[in-house]
Amino acid sequence: MSGNADAPIRSAGVADELLSALSEQLQAASLSFDLVVIGGSALLARGLVERATRDVDVVALAGSDGLLSAVELPAGLLRAVATVARDFGVPESWLNSGPADLLRFGLPVGFESRWETRTYGEALTVRWASRIDQIHFKLYAAVDQAGKHLTDLKALQPSHDELISAARWSRQHDPSPGFLSVLTEALKYFGVEDAELGT
Repeated sequence: MSGNADAPIRSAGVADELLSALSEQLQAASLSFDLVVIGGSALLARGLVERATRDVDVVALAGSDGLLSAVELPAGLLRAVATVARDFGVPESWLNSGPADLLRFGLPVGFESRWETRTYGEALTVRWASRIDQIHFKLYAAVDQAGKHLTDLKALQPSHDELISAARWSRQHDPSPGFLSVLTEALKYFGVEDAELGT
């Protein structure tokens, strides 16, 4: 696979290739991991968008006791990620825990019941976030960062009720007046003008 520093993951097939290679590296090191993934790669994996993406965004690790923080990814996993990056000519950040703080504030209710589970080889399991949960994450990110997140949100074709649910969840993460103002404008962009989001 030829490298592309801006968006090395150009399709679900490329993501699968990287993750399968990661599983091989983990197995060779007698390690195994269970990753919970959101963002562009999850949208690709579930066939919700067709755009390229820069990375695989890990929001949490799944364990027998529930979801665990991924703010600091285990050293063994990072070593395997770096080896795959070198072998495939992609940035070492192709898999990272950028959105891991979301777990600390709370994921949408029912998140774990909606994910799609896939195994890659014998050492890697990935839980891909569902469409409705991605709507929550993308609305929050669109208000916070704008850019491609708004395009992704449009591609998900959220309903009125889905947007209100996502907006209320987003307010739990950022209750500031400034965030509310931008959130209200974002909802109006999608034709939602009757949301009761508090002050």
